Amino acid sequence: MNNNLRGLVAGLIATIVLSILMILKGMMGLMPELNVIAMLAGQMGGNVMMGWVAHFVVGAILYGLAFANLRGMLPGGSDTVKGIVLGILGWLVMMVVMMPMIGAGLFALDMGAMATMATLVLHVIFGAVLGFSYSKLGAD
Repeated sequence: MNNNLRGLVAGLIATIVLSILMILKGMMGLMPELNVIAMLAGQMGGNVMMGWVAHFVVGAILYGLAFANLRGMLPGGSDTVKGIVLGILGWLVMMVVMMPMIGAGLFALDMGAMATMATLVLHVIFGAVLGFSYSKLGAD
């Protein structure tokens, strides 16, 4: 399996894990104001299905290909750590670019500090699963 395909599959696995965590968070009623799918959907005319599609495109395709192609430049001794680094970089972009664009403020502070921390934790988990999955899908 070539590196890009490994990245896409690892990105899909990580996105599925993240999606399950997001659904569980919603089912438990934790931080209902932090609904990334609804936020994405709102940017796309309110269509929830488009929010999910965007979520999977970003997670599986963008992150997957980014990891496959930037892996050699990312700091860290293992692919899991490299994935966490990429997840944190993505979180920073989300906090500095995306959250202000949707009106949540810089670092989503208009939603409260808990939203900032929750998104960081989710990005770290996503990155760890991305890197770990990538490493298990084949050797270089």
